[in-house]
Amino acid sequence: MLVVGPLTVPKVPAWARPRGHVLHDADAAYLAGAALNALDNLVRSDAVWAGVWRQRLALKSAAAAVQLSGRREDEAALRDSHYWRGAGDDPGPAGHLLLAWRKLATRSSSCDAEFVRSVAEQQFGLHWDDALAAVVVNAEDMLRSARPAPALAAELAAAVYRARPDAELLGFWLADALLAQKFRWPMPVPLLMGQGTSAVFKSGGNRRRIRPGGEGWGRAVYLAYATAAAEACDLGADVLAPRAVTLMNIAPKLRAKGAGEVVKLLLNDDVVPGSWSSANLSARGARRLFDRLGDLGAVREVSGRPTFRLYGL
Repeated sequence: MLVVGPLTVPKVPAWARPRGHVLHDADAAYLAGAALNALDNLVRSDAVWAGVWRQRLALKSAAAAVQLSGRREDEAALRDSHYWRGAGDDPGPAGHLLLAWRKLATRSSSCDAEFVRSVAEQQFGLHWDDALAAVVVNAEDMLRSARPAPALAAELAAAVYRARPDAELLGFWLADALLAQKFRWPMPVPLLMGQGTSAVFKSGGNRRRIRPGGEGWGRAVYLAYATAAAEACDLGADVLAPRAVTLMNIAPKLRAKGAGEVVKLLLNDDVVPGSWSSANLSARGARRLFDRLGDLGAVREVSGRPTFRLYGL
């Protein structure tokens, strides 16, 4: 039987991680470039756990967006609302934000105007108008620029905010889409919004939030991408890669019919409900499978509840 060994996952070196106050734009840009280079290597490695990795980052981004919008749902509440809502049920404002970043993480990097419009209207609850349409069209021209990807992402988010201040969250979303296109990634990686409530977007003695396009915005975006890239690499190297190795080494020993479907889901989504079922595996069989995988250290139960449990890497 083939045994899968430890996977080498690129990490951002300590010197490229922002420490304390970074006063100069050039220094922030240098850190962002180094960190995103490591992340680029990770993305291009096409890791078997890339799906769950992107969805964990989407969840983090959605939680920050929810907080920024003045709501209280955290990651656990967002998970529950997404995985336990009935078919056809309205996910609510917070749930729609999670859907926005989940869509970003599962679609090709090319975001055409119609797709952006559908996300803006359905997930962000925005009225689509000529101002937003013009920003999306101009984003295509920005891709031909020789300027660094984070600078273009910052400019796009600022352009959205200037056109429609109520579309600020969409600006963060579009920034990551543009960054992915500039790097020629197959799918975007949710990054910028996950730092939206962090200290890099606060300035002055009263620590007021830096608005897109405001003083210090460009430097804040550089630092946000440097931090986000480092944290994304850490998530892959320290958490998901070793757990995926454990799961893949155990997978051939699983005799339950339909176990392969469960393994695939665990590698491609944030979590899987304990009551999941398919034509090949009953809900009771799935619960037994998850119990065994948990005992073998291949998955963990993330809800902390005795019922309505959720399992993931």
